[in-house]
Amino acid sequence: MMNTPTVLVLPFPAQGHVNPMMSLSHKLVEHGCNIIFVNSDFSHKRVVRPMENNDKNNDSSSSSPIKLVSIPDGLGPEHDRVNLGELCVSILNTMPSKLEKLIEEIQLNEGIKVICVVADVFMGWGLEVARKVGIKGAYFWPAAASMFGLQHNSPKLIADRILDSDGSPTSTTKSFWLSSYLPAMDIKVMWWLNMLDPLIGKRLFKYVLHSLKDSDVTDWWLCNSTYELEPQAFSFVPKLLPIGPLLRIHHNNNHNQIARSLGQFWEEDLSCMSWLDQQPHGSVLYVAFGSITLFDQKQLTELAFGLELTDKPFLWVMRQDYNGGGNKVSLPNEFKGNKGKIVGWAPQQRVLSHPAIACFVSHCGWNSTIESLTNGVPFLCWPYFADQFFNKRYICDVLKVGLGFDSNENGLISRGEIKSKVDQVLRDENIASRSHKVMEKLKHNIGETSSSSRNLNRFLTWLKE
Repeated sequence: MMNTPTVLVLPFPAQGHVNPMMSLSHKLVEHGCNIIFVNSDFSHKRVVRPMENNDKNNDSSSSSPIKLVSIPDGLGPEHDRVNLGELCVSILNTMPSKLEKLIEEIQLNEGIKVICVVADVFMGWGLEVARKVGIKGAYFWPAAASMFGLQHNSPKLIADRILDSDGSPTSTTKSFWLSSYLPAMDIKVMWWLNMLDPLIGKRLFKYVLHSLKDSDVTDWWLCNSTYELEPQAFSFVPKLLPIGPLLRIHHNNNHNQIARSLGQFWEEDLSCMSWLDQQPHGSVLYVAFGSITLFDQKQLTELAFGLELTDKPFLWVMRQDYNGGGNKVSLPNEFKGNKGKIVGWAPQQRVLSHPAIACFVSHCGWNSTIESLTNGVPFLCWPYFADQFFNKRYICDVLKVGLGFDSNENGLISRGEIKSKVDQVLRDENIASRSHKVMEKLKHNIGETSSSSRNLNRFLTWLKE
């Protein structure tokens, strides 16, 4: 085992960032690497809890090729980590020195030499730490390649006075061109302008700018996408290498069941799989809004009655934290939900690959987008914040594999609108056909001879040199 390279993987502490980096970790393990997966203490506790509930103390197993460890993010237990601006300031002040100490301790106490740090771009400071201790580094971008092109070129947008130093548009400009490779970009798709609090958006913009300030020092920028999915974006940033779609392994034995669940912040309710087995093919609406989206009572009520109105079976993921932290909502008393099943968290990739699924009512996070596209499932798009608005436009206007919802005069997506769009997307044979074509392209990229596999193999060769 002495020749097995050890890679340290550093995700941003959010479910949508941990998931693809855990999938990447499994890929690296398959190709003969050991992984040290470094969460914040807060995320680590969340990841380990479902594993302990399954009686699988995965993080303590020294024989596991993925070792889960953690370092503090600098915030106390009373702090609200939903305030990403505050979290990022604390991360920058606390985690770099803690990471450096962790790497030294791993070598000193366990004799393990980390040969490379793969850092989420949102944890780009990790590569500064790697350089300081003489270790190679690589960036990982967990979102669409187009969004990386936008982020990486924001210093130029500031220099050209399209943006000010906070990332805000400087004039009445509604759209701009990043390059001749890309279609015009609408100001509204800039992810940092779509945060729930504009101040948090400005802080995050500056944080990611800082994370990318030394990006040219590393040769490796990896991305969970494919050439076929975003050809123009990869032409614009040729250094960015697609290694997607990054999906979990799909086997039924115990080891891979654990592997598939590793990294989840909530315990997956597997009873939904046997429920899906009992539904007719292509009949079920899968409704899931990721790890952050919250609805107020009025919108939740419209959604519940909208699902009932469709008269279709539905699988609705309502997170366990949905009714906590001041977000007091409940299902309306008159809601029967006889045709549906509601779970706290689902094994999403298995759900989306199930033949009973007809369409995905989604927040359009990039992981959900990739997973649904890979399974040929059409979308009903309901973005909440950040890059989800760009992803929605890409799904509806570029790939044309889904529809968006329209709000009424009160800013609500009504039950009638939900029923109407469900009927429309399920009737539309063109959407079904295009979804199937995109699926075929992405499935091709899972094979060993695909461009994504070749890119990953180039990276692995470099790792092992």
